[in-house]
Amino acid sequence: MHSACRSRTRAPALVSRLLRMVSGLTLLLASGRSGAAGAGDGANGCLRCHGKPGFNQRLADPARRLVLDPAALGRSVHAELACTDCHTQLAEAEAAAPHAARLGPPRCEACHEEQAQAYAGSVHGQAWARKTGGAARCGDCHGGHDIVKVSDPRSPVFKLRLPYTCARCHQNAALMKEHRVHQPQAATFYAESIHGRGLLRDGLIVAPSCSDCHGSHAIYPQRDPRSSISHARVPQTCAKCHYGIGEIYAKSIHGQLLARGDPRGPVCVDCHSSHKIGRPTKNVFKLASDERCGRCHLDRLARYRETYHGKAIALGRSEVAACFDCHGHHDVVRVNAPTSRLAPERRLAVCQRCHPKATAGFTGYLTHADHSDRQGYPVLYWTYVAMTALLLGVFGFFGLHTLLWFTRSIALVIRDPKAFSAHKRRAREVTTGRVYVRFRPVDRFCHFLVIISFLLLVLTGMPLKFYASDWAQWIFRLLGGPQVAAMLHRLGAVLTAIYFTIHLGVVGSRLWHRRGDYRDDTGRFRWRRLFGVVFGPDSPIPNLQDLRDFWAHQKWFFGRGPRPQFDRWTYWEKFDYLGVFWGVAVIGLSGLVMWFPEAVTRVLPGWVINVALIMHSDEALLAAGFIFTFHFFNVHFRVEKWPMDSVIFSGRITEEELLHERKRLYDRLQASGRLEQERMGDEWQSWKRIFNPIGMLAFAIGVALIVAIYVAMARRLLG
Repeated sequence: MHSACRSRTRAPALVSRLLRMVSGLTLLLASGRSGAAGAGDGANGCLRCHGKPGFNQRLADPARRLVLDPAALGRSVHAELACTDCHTQLAEAEAAAPHAARLGPPRCEACHEEQAQAYAGSVHGQAWARKTGGAARCGDCHGGHDIVKVSDPRSPVFKLRLPYTCARCHQNAALMKEHRVHQPQAATFYAESIHGRGLLRDGLIVAPSCSDCHGSHAIYPQRDPRSSISHARVPQTCAKCHYGIGEIYAKSIHGQLLARGDPRGPVCVDCHSSHKIGRPTKNVFKLASDERCGRCHLDRLARYRETYHGKAIALGRSEVAACFDCHGHHDVVRVNAPTSRLAPERRLAVCQRCHPKATAGFTGYLTHADHSDRQGYPVLYWTYVAMTALLLGVFGFFGLHTLLWFTRSIALVIRDPKAFSAHKRRAREVTTGRVYVRFRPVDRFCHFLVIISFLLLVLTGMPLKFYASDWAQWIFRLLGGPQVAAMLHRLGAVLTAIYFTIHLGVVGSRLWHRRGDYRDDTGRFRWRRLFGVVFGPDSPIPNLQDLRDFWAHQKWFFGRGPRPQFDRWTYWEKFDYLGVFWGVAVIGLSGLVMWFPEAVTRVLPGWVINVALIMHSDEALLAAGFIFTFHFFNVHFRVEKWPMDSVIFSGRITEEELLHERKRLYDRLQASGRLEQERMGDEWQSWKRIFNPIGMLAFAIGVALIVAIYVAMARRLLG
């Protein structure tokens, strides 16, 4: 740039230089003092004053204490110029040297007319014209009296040094705020980016510096169409280095959208950012990709976030599929285009990159399916409606049932608190009086597995459903991340299968050992006798008596009848029992579909995975909400049971409690002579110190989880 200036031979420039030299000589002669600083003899006259150390230290303004280094001036690109070539005010001044007035900035435009015109229209030049403080001038970037060629490594605008030069202003927070700079931390972000590390840390001169993207003198605001970083011109700017990618992008749906002049067409900085550009192969880029794609595809993002892929990405698991893993990155085209990665004939290959055992049926999975779209996805819509109706129906019914029961119990406590306390004390007394069998050891063991597996499933499943909540992310961090949580979730599923199998085996064994009861005196099999056992008072299968008990209980809630007495199983306990079968069937089968999707879709279509996801998620929410709310109330929250009924661990029930709540069972056992057979020993005292704390811990975890779930649901409903 500066050598070109010296080689210029235009007549106006030469005449201007001669006039300035004559003017400077006139000033020197007019000064009348041999020690005065002149300008007509090059820089030597000026250096007589400005070359002395400590010159003008008496001046209060530090900016005017200008002392020059003769050696630096001699090495500069302007070494052959006279001081008045730049400081033209001296040549025009009528006062004799030494000059008294403070000089203005040097006038570079005399030699650098083209650059000066570009600067005048730039964001820096416009700021200077408005006389706003801090606007960069030529010397702020190129240097002053020690200016060297741009290609000289010592130059402040040499490629390796330019980011530091720009940062002198662009790291000044106050200056950035004053000028309302769009990206006030650009310099810091650039230094941390892949471009900045390549240039500043590794010294790769091919890495872009500030001027490669923004230009040098003609720097315009981003919103200016002339700017090299304007939305429409960003791809061209990036393609100067990334030429091949630029060609691919131009053929993509994004590039074609931009080529038609549509401002919605995303460009490089929309996905990669402008200054804080990271390596695309790094996890941090992939984890942020869904949000970047979602800026334009918000509806697709919402549905993607409902899948395991979307939730795992949001939770920091980078090995699952992100948007560009399926749709491509620079080569994105319409899904129905022949060249699309998701074209029917190419889709399976894309799926097999993560699911190598996938078959053609697997590709039928609906990635962005909207279960609220009745026309587009009718099967998913009605599945969602059915599961939602089931959830609302169960919660509505038992919510009212629980409210009525709680209100009635509180009224009785208020009416006669002493009698209530005395009964509760007797019901809890197991060291004196009679104690009978309530649950056998195998039942207690199965229920212990139920507690462990259910808590494990809820602790690892509900945080995934409500992944955006702080408590959910805290649980994942506590467990070691979503990948560990997935392994624990499957462990909970295995434990569920174990206790369910054990229970079915026990039930089958009991039915088999009573096979003689199903025959009459002649040895003929009688279905009526079998039904009598299956639906009898000792069976947890509902029967007509449960309807009578339910109606009597409702009448008692309203004070219209006596408190009903129950047999071995109450109607709400039978509902819990059947709920386990329903939950294991729905959650278990849908969970298997999601656990082994490749195997399932060898037989069934891929949209079955979408159906399984809806059923698994909603049924799990129903199970967690029911157990931690209504089951906990029926067993633990009732005033006569609070704070916890340990019967499932002890397996025993006192005579007081048996007579109070299950008198029909007491009378039936007494009439059959089996009452004494149901009495228990006293080994519970040795075990309750172990199992009571376990039960209380499980109880506390369940209560905390259901409160967190209700809060998350409320926030989701409220928007």
